[in-house]
Amino acid sequence: MRFLSMRRRHPAAKPLMLLLALVLVGCVYALVSPAASSTADTNVSSQAAAGKAIFETNCSSCHGMNGEGTTQGPTLAGVGAASVDFQMGTGRMPMARPEAQAPAKRTNFTDEEIAQVAAYVASLAPGPSVPDAEQYTGKGLSAEEIARGGELFRTNCSACHAIDGRGGALPNGSYAPSLVKTSDKHIYEALRTGPQQMPVFSKSALTDDDVKEIIAYLSSVHSQPNDGGFSLGGLGPISEGLWAWIIGIGTCVLVAFWLAKKGARAR
Repeated sequence: MRFLSMRRRHPAAKPLMLLLALVLVGCVYALVSPAASSTADTNVSSQAAAGKAIFETNCSSCHGMNGEGTTQGPTLAGVGAASVDFQMGTGRMPMARPEAQAPAKRTNFTDEEIAQVAAYVASLAPGPSVPDAEQYTGKGLSAEEIARGGELFRTNCSACHAIDGRGGALPNGSYAPSLVKTSDKHIYEALRTGPQQMPVFSKSALTDDDVKEIIAYLSSVHSQPNDGGFSLGGLGPISEGLWAWIIGIGTCVLVAFWLAKKGARAR
């Protein structure tokens, strides 16, 4: 102990102790961190490999063996995992046959299989990832935030999806699908990936908070009870005014014809 106490006062003691501490920290980091990283990389690689096998069997005929695209389907490089999760999760892909637009239907793939294909497509090139629940869950927002979501929806989405999200017709045989039964996650993914005729809404155009408010607005509208009457396609005051003119003026014209005919008979 006396020997160590004497050496501790040596001028080189502090630098040596610092060097020893750095070596010890480096050894601990080398033992722990790379192993965890290697395990994570192995899991991702195995998931992507499983996804590639599913992709080659079900998707390559249109998108190419390596997702490079063909005359039947576009390249998938850069579309990201979110696009795969939306397209396969809603049953739109794989398509049974070429059509103007892929309709939503029940999917034949499990969540695990969809995640595997998404991991493979994500490995082709960087793209939007599958969102976490906190990015799209609109629960707990105030009435003012929901009202703002309605304004954002009417400004950016209602021209195609109608004022209440029930969908509508588009040119060339396409259509904007109904959002009544679409999950919150798939609405978020559609906004970020722009499937088919839909434009891409980046985070600079609509932030995650904006998307939450839009989703909360749609949930509020779709949860309201139907107390009677006609929705008129959910097109808002334009369709309501049109039908008011057609029915109102049409009724007046019919009454005028009836009165004129009755008056002619009276003479």
